[in-house]
Amino acid sequence: MNEIERKFLVDTSRWKPRDAGTLYRQGYLSSHKERVVRVRLEGERAVLTIKGATKGITRAEYEYEIPHADAVELLPMCEQPVIEKTRHVEQHGDLTWEIDVFHGVNDGLVIAEVELASEDQAVERPPWVTDDVSEDPRYYNANLIAHPFSVWAKP
Repeated sequence: MNEIERKFLVDTSRWKPRDAGTLYRQGYLSSHKERVVRVRLEGERAVLTIKGATKGITRAEYEYEIPHADAVELLPMCEQPVIEKTRHVEQHGDLTWEIDVFHGVNDGLVIAEVELASEDQAVERPPWVTDDVSEDPRYYNANLIAHPFSVWAKP
């Protein structure tokens, strides 16, 4: 199955969470640019995801629910540090937006993602969305392990 996704930076002066969100803890058993294998705890849900290489804003993605206890055991086997973020979900127009507020070494980074039916689908941006970073590999979660947001050169 293919995932078509756009990523945007969020202007936190214009966006505030409407609820507590869901804590995500995720790690990567493989973070190679051609293939990613991710273990994720989404609250009480646990998921194993396999992703192929990104071509534009599209990539192959296969997701499987796994036992929570298995994910807890797998996370220490993953590349470190584990990514921690709180996800908030909001509707804007016909689209569902997932807003990730990162913690730890990626504190200060807030990204909004939206999944699309096709690469050319029009996206009505909420007023709190700024730059499109869909094709900037720095913002791939798997890359935030080796190159966390906190060590990027600030303008």
